[in-house]
Amino acid sequence: MSKVDSLAKASKELMLKEPFYGFFLIMLNKVWNKLVPTAGVSKNGINYQLSINEEFWDKLPENHRVGLLKHELLHIAYFHLSTFFSFPDKKLANVAMDMEINQYIDKDYLPEGGIDIDDYPDLNLDRKAGTRYYYEQLNKAKQKKDQNGTSGDANFDKLCDAMDQGQGTVVIVSIGTQGDKEVELPQHGTWEEFENLSEAEQKIIQTQMDRLLKEAAQQTVKKRGTVPGNIQGYLDKLEQLEPPKFNWRGYMRRFTGVSSKVFTKKIRRKPNKRFSENPGIKVKMRQHMLLAIDTSGSVSNDELYEFMNEIHHIHKCGVDITVIQCDTTIKSIEPFNPREELKVHGRGGTEFDPVLEYYNANLRKYTSLVYFTDGECNASVRPKSPVLWVLSEQSSMNESLPGKVIRLEL
Repeated sequence: MSKVDSLAKASKELMLKEPFYGFFLIMLNKVWNKLVPTAGVSKNGINYQLSINEEFWDKLPENHRVGLLKHELLHIAYFHLSTFFSFPDKKLANVAMDMEINQYIDKDYLPEGGIDIDDYPDLNLDRKAGTRYYYEQLNKAKQKKDQNGTSGDANFDKLCDAMDQGQGTVVIVSIGTQGDKEVELPQHGTWEEFENLSEAEQKIIQTQMDRLLKEAAQQTVKKRGTVPGNIQGYLDKLEQLEPPKFNWRGYMRRFTGVSSKVFTKKIRRKPNKRFSENPGIKVKMRQHMLLAIDTSGSVSNDELYEFMNEIHHIHKCGVDITVIQCDTTIKSIEPFNPREELKVHGRGGTEFDPVLEYYNANLRKYTSLVYFTDGECNASVRPKSPVLWVLSEQSSMNESLPGKVIRLEL
């Protein structure tokens, strides 16, 4: 059977088994690429495509081919290619992302060597909890191993050793009577193509993916299939998103236009004009905004919903976002993920100073601070960089806050 026929057969089986992912696969460009070790999501202009190594594909059993296709589609549908670069430890992020999506693939279809949450029972991880959760839990376990010599899970200890040594494969003891098995460390080399996209390119890709997800969902419903719950939840959120109450694009041009950070990256593909033996350097300008949410008890659920709506519109402008929640103390600091529902932490009293102190101590990380609040407090700490205070529509103006103050109004 030719490679084209075998791919068509696997696509048809995926369509029959899970129509949504079958329709999603049909809409994506697919290429054979010998430079890709196995398979992965790569760049096709301003879009995603699947790149597959023909020799690797030919060696896979038919059921594993179906699982491989779904695995790569899940990376796209879960927006891993856009959130990946926000994680400091890229090797650990690779493991966390594969651990998340492989739970949505039947064991019989999961290719050998894949990361399986069941292989790490002593970590006591929740199921289908999201990449951010797995990254944080695995990072804690890795830090525990570094301090005590073990994370408490022998299999994960071996995985950590492999990540530290840069090995391509690690042998672990599997659970039950299966004996030993080889686990491949996830390597998403093709994702590097998406790291240095401009804000405009990021927005175009995000818009196209939203459209493809909607079309795949519509086709699935027409064929009386079922759209995965998490995907349907994301699409529902897109439909419910209200128009922004503030011109965020204009704000980013005027208020933070002079505050863009410069990032440099060494790349081997680009020659160094001054020193031929050294790698080239790529310079990129981008904004990384710190968005604070007042989660005190005086802020109503309606106000929190209003704030989240504006944050989604800020994200659609193509900037990096870190969300910090605070009542009297900082409750959480995490990258914004449009797919995941932001859990609110706090609901106590109100203090603005903890966030302002954190902002002043991390000015090199962020281009500006946007603080969403009802304004029912004053601040004694003076910010050392731009701050925009965004008051809810039902709140009263508080002109004493240090920085520019606006109130959301239609």
